[in-house]
Amino acid sequence: MAVKSQVPIPVKENTKTILFLNGVAHLGNGEVIENSAIAFKGSKLSIVADARLIRLDKAAFDTIIEIPGKHVYPGFIAPNSILGLVEIGQVRATRDFKEVGSMNPNVRSIIAYNTDSKITPTVRSNGILLAQITPRGGRISGTSSIVELEGWNWEDAVYKMDDGVHLHWPRAFTRSWDWSGPGPTKKNEKYEEQIRSIKAFFKKSRAYAESKAMERDLKMEAMSGLFTGKQTLFIDVNDANAITQAVHFFKLSGVKKMVIVGGEDSWKVTDILKENNVAVMVKRIHRTPGRNFEDIDLPYKLPALLYKAGILFCLENSGDMEAMGTRNLPFYAGTAAAYGLPKEEAVKSITSNTAKILGIDATVGTLEAGKDATFIVSTGDALDVLTNNIEFAFVRGKSIDLDNHQKQLYRKFRDKYAEEKE
Repeated sequence: MAVKSQVPIPVKENTKTILFLNGVAHLGNGEVIENSAIAFKGSKLSIVADARLIRLDKAAFDTIIEIPGKHVYPGFIAPNSILGLVEIGQVRATRDFKEVGSMNPNVRSIIAYNTDSKITPTVRSNGILLAQITPRGGRISGTSSIVELEGWNWEDAVYKMDDGVHLHWPRAFTRSWDWSGPGPTKKNEKYEEQIRSIKAFFKKSRAYAESKAMERDLKMEAMSGLFTGKQTLFIDVNDANAITQAVHFFKLSGVKKMVIVGGEDSWKVTDILKENNVAVMVKRIHRTPGRNFEDIDLPYKLPALLYKAGILFCLENSGDMEAMGTRNLPFYAGTAAAYGLPKEEAVKSITSNTAKILGIDATVGTLEAGKDATFIVSTGDALDVLTNNIEFAFVRGKSIDLDNHQKQLYRKFRDKYAEEKE
């Protein structure tokens, strides 16, 4: 009998050939196949096609599953997340996403990632199958890694190791908050000093990366991949002026690839973002705007504004209660679709766009023959909170257990009160 206090047991590798027939396939590249044939053998997709246009030898498949009218998507991807690094926010012993100090590029989130988190099964039940596990705190928080939400330990789960370094750009103005709301805005008197400190650190890091004679330095070594293109620099910044400064810094720093994280004002500076090929991870859109004079629905419209400007973007969920709130990622995409973003572009914002930004699009993010069999099947529209109901989920062909402790509690008390009525 399963131990109900534990998370679902990781599954074994798939060895069978499985075919899903007649589902509505959202390929993640903007295309939709109304009557699809999707097959995989082992860990890779072998067929992604219109079932009406191909001839299938059904004897060649170990299992055939008919899913007429149901929706198939690439596995959703959650970037910039502390999923697996925190369990109970108010219990210090369960928080492992922040290190002391300011410049910590050598802090690696992957070694703190907990595959036994009870939050993770609740997240993948809504279709999120991969996540970028990201540290917090300080000026340079550390180095993130991308994981599959499946496995016995972090070594099993890791999909791309040490994919990027995370920098928090200084704020020129700060504002205090308390129970009554926002306080007065104050100028950051140390802003220029903080910028100089960042530039000096990157200058030293670049010199270290280009020299073989320097004494080994773990912090400098952790930065080296930024200057070779192996890693991405993720800069957390929201204000339009600060975004502009950050992009100019990027151009002069020697860093090969940069992504804006947050980007609340990114719609104001799309020209410079497009000119420098800078993508944006849009901060959770289920929120109020940052300024009281802005349109109340500006966060909802931001994805559509970036799309119309030709900016590559994806959706992320950083903020309060973010680990458990990661399960809402598909509903952010649904809201963006309701506020002007074309529906399949909304799907891309949590699949292929995210994969491109994270540098894993060669293997995941779209439904294509030869790519990983990492996908989901939902009874209805997975971007709609009323119809999202994930029936099947596969991570590289492995069938994922979609049960979680919240579902168990529901069944427990449903049965309890049903018995009492009898």
